[in-house]
Formats: sequence, C-alpha cells, structure tokens
Amino acid sequence: MKKKVSQQKLLYRWKRKVYATLMFAFCLGTFVFIQARFAFIQARFNGITASLDSLKKPRLDQKPQIAFLFIARNRLPLEFVWDAFFQGEDGKFSIYVHSRPGFVLSEATTRSKFFLDRQVNDSIQVDWGESTMIEAERVLLRHALRDPFNHRFVFLSDSCIPLYSFSYTYNYIMSTPTSFVDSFADTKDSRYNPRMNPIIPVHNWRKGSQWVVLNRKHAEIVVNDTSVFPMFQQHCRRKSLPEFWRDRPVPAEGWKEHNCIPDEHYVQTLLSQKGVDSELTRRSLTHSAWDLSSSKSNERRGWHPMTYKFSDATPDLIQSIKGIDNINYETEYRREWCNSKGKPSPCFLFARKFTRPAALRLLRESILLEDKEQDN
Repeated sequence: MKKKVSQQKLLYRWKRKVYATLMFAFCLGTFVFIQARFAFIQARFNGITASLDSLKKPRLDQKPQIAFLFIARNRLPLEFVWDAFFQGEDGKFSIYVHSRPGFVLSEATTRSKFFLDRQVNDSIQVDWGESTMIEAERVLLRHALRDPFNHRFVFLSDSCIPLYSFSYTYNYIMSTPTSFVDSFADTKDSRYNPRMNPIIPVHNWRKGSQWVVLNRKHAEIVVNDTSVFPMFQQHCRRKSLPEFWRDRPVPAEGWKEHNCIPDEHYVQTLLSQKGVDSELTRRSLTHSAWDLSSSKSNERRGWHPMTYKFSDATPDLIQSIKGIDNINYETEYRREWCNSKGKPSPCFLFARKFTRPAALRLLRESILLEDKEQDN
C-alpha cells in the first residue's frame, strides 16, 4: 500500500515539473516574440519618422525630379528601352504605372528594377475614348504629387520610346518653367457639346494630344478640378463606331452625337478655363504619325496613330522625327517653332507607337538614346 502511494507522489511531482517546464518555455517564447515585435515596430516607426523628417527638411543635394507616368494595359512591352534610358540617373526621376486593376509589376512581370512595384494601387479599368482615360491620368498625378521632389510630370503610353539620352531629355524639360501642352482652338471638328455651357463656354474649348508634360502648379490644377471633369464625364463621349467596330447599340438619334474623345480635350480645356494658356509651351514633346491617307493597310487607318513595326524601325525614320523643328496649327494659323533655352531645337523627345520588335531593333542598332549636345 505504501509503495503505491509513493509511486503516485512521484508521478504527481513529475507532472508538476513537466507543467512548470512547459509554462517556463511558453513564457520565454512569448517574451522573445514580444521583444522581436517591439524591435520591428520601433524600426518601422524610426523609418517613418526619418521619412517624415526628410520631407520636412529637403536634402540640399536632392535635384528636382521628373515623374514619368505610364498608362499601360498590363506589363510594359518596351521596358528594356526605358531601363537603358534610366541607367545611372538615380535621384533625378520617379516612375508611376497605371495598369489594369490587380496587375502587379513583380519579378515575374518585369525584368527592370526601375519598374518593380511601381504600379499604383488604385487603378481603374480604362476604355479608349471614354472619360476613364482622363481619370487614370488624375490617379497617376495624385500619386506623383505626394513626392515634393517631383517638379515635372510626363505622360507616356506603353508604346512610347525616348529619342535621346536621359541627360538631354532632363535638361530640355527642366530648362523652362512652362508646361508642354499641345493645345489649339478646335474649330473644324464638332466635338463641343453645347450642354457643357455655361460651365465650359465654347471659347475655352481646346484640343490636343493627351501626352503632355506638366509643371507642379498645372498638375495640381488637374487633380483639384471638381467642375470641368464632371462635365466631361457627362457630355464628352466618343461617337458610336461603324458597324464592324461597334461594341454597343447605335443610338436612335445618332446624328445628334458629338464625337468627343475626352483625353484629346480635357487638360487643354481645363488649363484654358483656368486662364493659364500663357504659362504653356503649346506643343507636345511626343511624336505620333496621324496622316495615314496614303496607307494601303487597313490596320493603319482609323482613329489611332500609325504603329511602327520591325520593318519601319530604321535610322531614316528616327532621323526624320528628330529633324522636325516646327509644327503648323492650321486652325489657328499658327506655326510653332521649337526651341530650348532660346535656341532652335528638335520638337520631340519621345515617339509612339512602336512594337516590341521595332524598339528592340532600334536599341540594338544604337539608333536611340544618343546624347545630343546641349548647354547646361
């Protein structure tokens, strides 16, 4: 009997020791975990504090940046050209990409470190010829304006290529306080909808390319706009497409439709509305070929600019674009002679629309990204 009681006591003591050991291990593990979390949170807090301090106290060596704003469908097919363009220029630029909702620029979708995780997290579904295009532009500007070092904002498509080196491009854009906005009075096309009046009077109606370069003041005007944008959403829509293109029923009174393409009018009309036309260099820095009347290819006719394929990508093509030094605006009887720092200069720094094979050929043959002489 005594032996049985003794065994029970030993078992009880053993259980207590095991329980005590487990409790000690649990407490120790909890303590280590809490310490690790505290260190992590403290490091994050210190990092955020340092970031805030850096915003409050700009570094003396920080140069003004150009924000490159890409509007893309998914990934960027010409990223290899831009990767070469950005090499060695850290601190002078930032990148923002608007792709379809949910798309992420990860190591699986981009080979360029410059584009990694540079997609905006609140992108929208964009349809050509709809106001969603200008809303995507506003989304990009909202993100880019958060960085106080961004002084210029360049809109680019996923088929754009740079024509010159980063150094030449940077100096060209930063040499003037003005924005580069292709803007002219729209007198030939009947795109203005009288229903926009009186919010947007017809004398402020403008047309031009969506590929603009804005300074910070004008970018803030676009982001803060609460009157012109709603008018475009309601009354600026593309006309129903021909039967073989149509993706929605033709209205019963189609003759009343105004063929309005929002992205070709919005920024130009808004800035005119705000009375800042005199603060603009009224031309685009991005070349597009619209005159397709002589083309025999059905693919190269329509409302979209010509797409340059592999066979088109020749030195003669690039030199012909670089050789353009003036732009004629027929509706205003105005010829815009291009200059930089008061001296004659090429009109265009970028060009579109290029396929991936075409851009690869240009880059391999060293036709792009030449460093043109320019006074600093």
